[in-house]
Parts: sequence; structure tokens; C-alpha cells
Amino acid sequence: MASVEVLAGPERRRRWSVEQKRAIVAAAFGPGAVVREVAHQADVTASLIYRWRGDLRAAANGFAQVLVAPAGDGLPLSPEPAIEIEFAGHARVRIPASVSPALAAAVVEALARR
Repeated sequence: MASVEVLAGPERRRRWSVEQKRAIVAAAFGPGAVVREVAHQADVTASLIYRWRGDLRAAANGFAQVLVAPAGDGLPLSPEPAIEIEFAGHARVRIPASVSPALAAAVVEALARR
């Protein structure tokens, strides 16, 4: 006959709101943050934070957060309208309005995979 162990106590599974997940993911991937430390503070596993990040990205429907900053960061600007994108702080691309949409999409896709 098999034995059965009954665990009594509070349920371990917690429910996180989308706002709570966003806040934890933002804290984990902020400048100077360490995912493991943020996970420990939030009492979750680091793998769950990575999964939430993937889920939040998928839910974004392909849109990215845009930050409009004033000119004057030391880079000369061309008079032609352009979109400037910075990827996770390690790559920056400036796409002039004259570039074809197909080329712009290819460049963004290639840099996003890095």
C-alpha cells in the first residue's frame, strides 16, 4: 500500500498582476541591476523573471518604448528627418527617412537579435 503525505499550510502559488510583473522586470533589467538579486528580493526565481520578460515583449504587439531626447549629446545631426534607435545600450542606429522600409526593417531585425 502506498503512503500519502498531506501538506497543510498556505498555498505557495501566487498571482501577480501585469503591473507587478512589469515593475519586477523593469527593476531586473534596469541599469546596474542583477536579475538574481531582484528575483531574491521579489521572492521569485530568476527564470520566472526571464519568462515574464518574454511574455511582456510578446504582448507588446511589436511596439517599442520610445524616448525623445533633446539634441546635444555631442553627435552631429543631419538636417534630414530620421529615427534613432538604441538597442540595450550597446548598439545605436540612426535611420534616415529616405531609407526604404524593407532596409530599415532588416537593420532593426539584425540588431535586435544581437
